[in-house]
Amino acid sequence: MINKTERREHAQVEVTVDLVIFTVRDDQLHVLLIERGQEPFADWPALPGGYVRVGEHLDGAALRELQEETGVDGSRLHLEQFRTYGDPERDPRGRVITVAYLALSPDLPIARAGTDARAADWVPVEAVLDGQIALAFDHVLILREALERARSQLEYTTIAAAFCTEPFTVAELRRVYEVVWGFKLDPSNFRRKVTRAHGFLRPTGEHRSPEIGRPAALYRCGAARLLSPPLLRSSDVADAQFTTPALR
Repeated sequence: MINKTERREHAQVEVTVDLVIFTVRDDQLHVLLIERGQEPFADWPALPGGYVRVGEHLDGAALRELQEETGVDGSRLHLEQFRTYGDPERDPRGRVITVAYLALSPDLPIARAGTDARAADWVPVEAVLDGQIALAFDHVLILREALERARSQLEYTTIAAAFCTEPFTVAELRRVYEVVWGFKLDPSNFRRKVTRAHGFLRPTGEHRSPEIGRPAALYRCGAARLLSPPLLRSSDVADAQFTTPALR
């Protein structure tokens, strides 16, 4: 039985959800940010999110907050929990633990703000990571770790297809890897690896004719969820002649 002294030592905790939503727009990796309409950090950009309601499941809270703050329907996104953040000083309102979600999707429409968000917009990830844009709370840390999670997922799972609108070409899929990883890949090596990966791509039998060059085969994502063999961020797929600075 817990006595009154022990009970007072227990932290009074609030629970929130925060969402890192990545998409590829204009050949850059973008993240969805809102402008906070309330204190603390009023007018600051932040990740979408909010408090979990009584009796509400975490996934349900994430989907609700996403819809309320940005107008984005999370049911059509790849959405997964990736970490919980509980630093006692992370929120000036008190002890707030947040469950962070990673979401991935093809090019999404312009977001609309709602509830306590004054604005919502897609922002290049690099603009945040290089310090051009400061985020509220510990959201830069959450963003950095979500990016690394997404990069790792591309190595071992078929999640890259979540950034593509089906049907897609191998070149379009390769561009997803390049944008997320932050460097160019050798086209021939990449094609060989992804087309040989068990269950990753499913040919449609159709082709897309570009303005210049040969028609490109079209694919859909196969049934596999894990890449076998994995596609590692290593020199055997990188094109050293055309490398670009990686996102920090």
